[in-house]
Order: sequence, then C-alpha cells, then structure tokens
Amino acid sequence: MRTTELPHLFLAQAQYILREVDLPRIEACARRLSEAQIWWRANSESNSVGNLILHLEGNVRQWVISGLGGAPDTRVRDREFLEQGPIPRRALLGRLHRTVLEACGVLRGLTGRELARAYPIQGFRVTGLQAVFHVTEHFSLHTGQIILLTKTMQGKNLGFTHLPGERSRRRGLPAV
Repeated sequence: MRTTELPHLFLAQAQYILREVDLPRIEACARRLSEAQIWWRANSESNSVGNLILHLEGNVRQWVISGLGGAPDTRVRDREFLEQGPIPRRALLGRLHRTVLEACGVLRGLTGRELARAYPIQGFRVTGLQAVFHVTEHFSLHTGQIILLTKTMQGKNLGFTHLPGERSRRRGLPAV
C-alpha cells in the first residue's frame, strides 16, 4: 500500500462504519421499539432513543455536510435534546438515513489535502481528519447507547455481534 492511498482508505472506512455498521443497527433498534419507547427517558437527565437519533443527525450534518462540505450550518443543538416527540419513527429514521448518505457523498469527494486543512466547526478549529474521526467515533458511541437502551427495554440479545467462525454464542459471554 502506498501512503497516497491512506486518505482514500480512511474515508472509505468512515463511510462503511456510518452507513453499513452503525446506521443499520440504529434502524434495527428503532424498528424493535414502539413509538412510545423511542421517546422514553429513564429520567429527566437522560436522553431517549429519539433524542439520540436527532442528535446524530444534527452532528453529522454540522460536522461533515456543513463543516467539511460547505453547506449552511443551521443546527440548533439544544433542540435535539429538548424534543420529546413523538416524531414518527419513519420520519426520524428517514432524516438520519438521508443525512448519512449525504455525508458519505461529502466524504467520498474529500482529498488528502482537504483532510489536512483546518476548518472552523462548532466553535472548534479542527483538521478534516479530526472532523471525520470525531463524527465516526461520536456516531458509534451513541449507537452503543441506542443499543443499550433497546436491550434494556426489550430484554433481548439483538444479535449484532458474531465473531468470525462463530456458530452460536458461547454461554456466559454477553452479546451486543
């Protein structure tokens, strides 16, 4: 592998995690939950699955589509957490799905030079590389929270994790 291929490989991996790993898990969780469960909060200081989906949509839009892609930044972050629904599941997931696909389009078009460049995003000054890394890590973190909330409400193994060659889950090991 040549070092000139690294930006392309990094961006392809970020797109894969967003579009092929985390987004399908969020969609699967939301489909398992009732509309009321999507907006359930454990307490007033906690977020619902719906809040987390709105937050991810806002974060990806602000950091990738606006910050790296140049679209206007119209995000009002506090609204993502104040919303109590119900925004219907279909609309909520549709917004996130479209945003992830649009962000992947921006990521596909980035160059190594753009990854090295500094951008002002959400009051921070970050390189394109830092922005992509932040969004991917942030998306995965909140995907994990959505999975945990879903497992808590459903009381079931969601079956997302299987090790290579594993036919059935070994006893005593937790599954995602």
